[in-house]
This record gives sequence, C-alpha cells and structure tokens, in this order.
Amino acid sequence: MIPSLDHLQRAYAVTREATQVTPLLESAALAKLTGAARVFVKPESLQWAGSFKARGAYWRLKQLSPEAAARGVVAYSSGNFAQGLAAAGEALGIPVTIVMPVDAPAAKREATAGYGARVVLTEHGDRAREEVASEKARAIAADEGLTLLHPFDDPEIVAGQAAAGLEALEQLAAKGAAADIVFCSVGGGGLIGGVALAFHYLSPATRILAVEPEGFDGMGRSLAHGSIEATAIGPSTICDGLMARRPGDAPFEAVRAAGVDGIAVSDAQVRKAMRIAFERLKLVLEPSGAASLAALLSGQADVAGKTVLVIATGGNIALADFLKHVADA
Repeated sequence: MIPSLDHLQRAYAVTREATQVTPLLESAALAKLTGAARVFVKPESLQWAGSFKARGAYWRLKQLSPEAAARGVVAYSSGNFAQGLAAAGEALGIPVTIVMPVDAPAAKREATAGYGARVVLTEHGDRAREEVASEKARAIAADEGLTLLHPFDDPEIVAGQAAAGLEALEQLAAKGAAADIVFCSVGGGGLIGGVALAFHYLSPATRILAVEPEGFDGMGRSLAHGSIEATAIGPSTICDGLMARRPGDAPFEAVRAAGVDGIAVSDAQVRKAMRIAFERLKLVLEPSGAASLAALLSGQADVAGKTVLVIATGGNIALADFLKHVADA
C-alpha cells in the first residue's frame, strides 16, 4: 500500500510529460512576517486545471487497460479532483463521469464540464456529502461498466501526487536550499501522502505538517491516535476541497510511515492567508489552496531561523467568492 521511491519516480517520469512545472517562489516578506530564514511557496494553483490533482489523475488513468480506458471512468469529487481527472481524461481520450455534491462551487462544476466530463449532481441532506456522492459513483460504475476511481484512497493516486514533492525537491536543490519544514494541506490525504513519502525518502530530516480546517481534522486526529478516526458531522468550512471526514487508508499509511504531524486552521486564518498571498505573492488561491499558508502564518509551528516550504494547492475560485473572502479577512 505504500509506494516505494522507485514507484514515485516512475510516476513522476510519466506525469511530467503532461503537467506543468509549477514555480518555486521565494518570499522575503513571508520570511520577515514569520521569522523564518527562508520561505518558499510552490503554487500548484498554476497547474493544469488549477490544482495539483492533475498529477495523480493523469498517472492513474495511465494505469488503465486499453479496454477499461475505452469504457471510461467514474469518480466523485467536490471540484479539484473532478477538474484534474476531466482534464487528464480529455488529454488521453478517456471518457470521464464525475459525481459532485449539488453544493460544490458552481465554478468547479462548470470547469469540469468544460473539459468534456459528464457531471452528475447529488443531494446529500444531513448526510456527509462524500458518502452520498461515493454511493452514486459506485452505482454508476456497476450499471455502466465504468472503472470506479477514488479521489485519494488509492496508492496510485498517492504515487502520482508525489510529483509535486519530487519537483519541489529538485527546485530547492537548484536554489541551494533544503526544507526544514513543509506545510501541506489535507483533504483525504492523496497529496500529503505523496509529498510526505518524497521527502521521507529523499530528505528524511524534513518535518512535514498536514494542514486541515478546524472540524475536519481527520488526518491529524488519526495520526495522534495511531489509527484512522473520522470527525463528526458539524459546522462547515470555506475550505470546500478539504471537507473529507476521514483520511483514506492508503494516504494514512503513507503519512504515518513518513512521521507527519497534524495542524488545524480556522476559516478566519485562511481568509487572511488568501489576502496575504494576493498582496505579497500576487497569487489567487482558493480557501483550500491557502490553508497551508494559513498554518505557517498562524504561528502554531516554530519556524524561527528555518527554511520553510508551503505547498499552495489550488486556485479554483469564482471572482466574486474570492473578493468576498479577501474583503472579510
């Protein structure tokens, strides 16, 4: 269940042919604000389809047999995996069906359809929205003979998402730097699983922090207790891409093996981070994409004199929503 370094590197060799090299930005302003020696931000918001998700989605689709690829795939997602998978499917000529909660951001629904995917919406009422959407996706897979893909609980997704970490390691080395601490946001854990393994294998002294919204800190709680623990259904969060109630089995095993720690941030801290990213870095980040920066700025981790890497995971947000969040910061 835990991909090896060779596995990660094979996935990276394939995905780098179809994904963009997102920049590694150094910010003296963020270093001054936080007391860190150096702060680097990797804006995966500039990746194809607006987030890191295209990396894992492309690699996962490349693992399909020709017969399965011809029939197509189905998955559920609140937005970023939906767009990443739809874009990868369009590039590879593989039909994609996405099941999305009806309250997923309209901009993400429209972008997913824009990549040629069929979008099916679900009403979830008082139930956890990922449970309802996943049930619908399983039903469609059974009825139509499609391959069911999980947005994060899949070792191949973990291996594909590791490309963001491997790319960052190459970029840090080119700048003569090594990260002491990495801040990476967590929904179900596909990205943090891959990134944590990349650093675990190649930079084992680096501390990895899994960043989640308050009330949706299933990964942090699971790491603290040594086994997977789901959060209760409660208040919502502006970080719509980080609303998984529990981490996936595959990402959790990867993250636990890499010795990751958890940290939670409030919506207010995320709004502040969105504003600072815009003003200081000229980056437009969605709330989920700014959570890792929020954790750095929150002061919960001691970064004094350290070299820090922040992975800003996505920028898929409507202009009106972005302006509202920034105005409220």
